Amino acid sequence: MVSDRDRRVLDFEGSWWLFPGPKDRAIREYLDMSAARYYEVVRRLIDDDTALTYAPMTVRRLRRMRKDRLEQIARRTGTTQ
Repeated sequence: MVSDRDRRVLDFEGSWWLFPGPKDRAIREYLDMSAARYYEVVRRLIDDDTALTYAPMTVRRLRRMRKDRLEQIARRTGTTQ
């Protein structure tokens, strides 16, 4: 089961660009948490199957972004995964 806070984080991540101003300010105002804490929660939710059930498009987008970022790092460093 996804907690209320996790649902709010997923809902926010799915539409943060609708909030005026910088994302970190919107995180503080809408979720009342620091950007660092927000990203800790997001990283945990990426691998949470209940989060995937609650917000499939958002979680899949985050997973795809993480995969792309890791592939870019691997190319730059010459490592393979």
